[in-house]
Amino acid sequence: MAVENPSEYLKPHVLAKISRLEVRARLIVEGFISGLHRSPYHGYSVEFAEHREYVPGDDIRHIDWKVFGRSDRFYIKQYEEETNLRTHILLDGSESMSYVSEETGLSKYDYGAMVGASLAYLLLRQQDAVGLAVFDETVRQYVSPRSAGTQLQTLCEVASQPTLKAKTNIGTILHEFADRITRKGLIVIISDMFDEIEHIERGLKHLRHRQHEVVLFHVLDRDELTFPFANMTLFEGLEGLEDVLANPRQLREGYLAELEDFLEKLRRTCRNNRFDYVQIDTRDKLDVALSTYLAKRAGSQRR
Repeated sequence: MAVENPSEYLKPHVLAKISRLEVRARLIVEGFISGLHRSPYHGYSVEFAEHREYVPGDDIRHIDWKVFGRSDRFYIKQYEEETNLRTHILLDGSESMSYVSEETGLSKYDYGAMVGASLAYLLLRQQDAVGLAVFDETVRQYVSPRSAGTQLQTLCEVASQPTLKAKTNIGTILHEFADRITRKGLIVIISDMFDEIEHIERGLKHLRHRQHEVVLFHVLDRDELTFPFANMTLFEGLEGLEDVLANPRQLREGYLAELEDFLEKLRRTCRNNRFDYVQIDTRDKLDVALSTYLAKRAGSQRR
């Protein structure tokens, strides 16, 4: 499932709620225009880095007169230049993301696409560069990061055309992007994470080794979290699994135990690699979920 009008991924009430917030990188990034984030390249900006000796042509406004008074020599204050962030949004377009519960009426994919579009809107307003990859067992569509005025429309149009028919291979996709992205930046993963936990762990560790910052939005339907089924039910197999006719009451306890074990392993992997893990239920109000996360992130950075 996907929306007919790509602009439907941008909800005005969500954008209004998050528009006063910022996404600041925790890492030192290598950008190409002035923005909000620390860069390894020195210029004249906000955070002091070091002194260097004055050379003809330097702006005398940046001379440290206190140092001159002590040494009788001219030194220039150098600062860490603030720069823009390059963000890759990895959106899971596998078959399991097409699940829609009757009460929700919104697929995990469409909810995830709204998460990605809302974050892209916020990042592009900061003059950051944003790209998108829609994947299942391979990358189906890719838009490289740009900060152009038309980029948001392009991202929404690409997100509105998934196949939602193939199985996923998240681990392989994470390895591919760890090798593909040569410049440190932010990786936003939006997925139900239905893959072997060992494969996911190795992929996340590869991203960490490449010094990327990662935010994982784990999108699940309320049915998957609570298993509310009571009567004899035919469970439709997705991503190559067979259909199963079963009594849900006999499965519920074991299913929820397996789910919690998987979630705990995933949370622990993110925690050990200092990645943000955000579990989202498709019945959660998106404006509340995103603003809560962004405010919490900003608070932890101030501390």
